[in-house]
Amino acid sequence: MSYEIINKMKVMENIAKIIRHHHEKYDGKGYPDGLKGEKIPLGSRIIAVADAFDAMTSKRPYRDSFTMAQAIEELKKNAGTQFDPKIVDAFISVIENLGIDY
Repeated sequence: MSYEIINKMKVMENIAKIIRHHHEKYDGKGYPDGLKGEKIPLGSRIIAVADAFDAMTSKRPYRDSFTMAQAIEELKKNAGTQFDPKIVDAFISVIENLGIDY
């Protein structure tokens, strides 16, 4: 739905594509278009990792939040299938460079 709203604004066309494809999986098993690897827009691959990390580390009504270490392990485990491994590595590197313990 976000894609449909944003895509109506010509100036937001590139952002709409990022929104549309952030549920694609690196192995091609995602949605809506089953894009694979580098065919997924870079912004979408970045948002997928950040969104998943946020979801895992946030408390939900149906489960407790993951620790940062658990979330990072989950990202590593799914690098190459769900997530772009380069993006996962970069994300973890930023956390480490900020001196955040996990």
